[in-house]
Amino acid sequence: MARVLVFAAIAAAVLTVFAVVDCALTERRRVRALPKWLWLLVALLLPVVGPLLWLLIGRGSVDRRPAPRVIGPDDDPAFLRSHGSRPRTTATPAPEPDEAQWQRLEQELANLDSDADDEGDAPRR
Repeated sequence: MARVLVFAAIAAAVLTVFAVVDCALTERRRVRALPKWLWLLVALLLPVVGPLLWLLIGRGSVDRRPAPRVIGPDDDPAFLRSHGSRPRTTATPAPEPDEAQWQRLEQELANLDSDADDEGDAPRR
């Protein structure tokens, strides 16, 4: 029984130290319900209940709002207007290759295939 009491006392002390340090290092805007100094007193004066109250009630959640999006000057419409150019709204598509370009590319590919077959480098199927 004495071992259980010693373990409980150590656990209570660790919980209290953790809660006091956590309360002291928490930003003021994240503290709920009571002022920060009062939470420190509650955690110190109420052995197990005080730290548990701090962890469950007093400690606010992490701010989950997304960070503002930072855009570079080349994407900022106001910056571009001040310099006399307009922001790009859509990417311009690449021009389609004409029939002569397709034939030239197919011929180059055929030449590469025939070179690979001559050297024996072509994979067998």
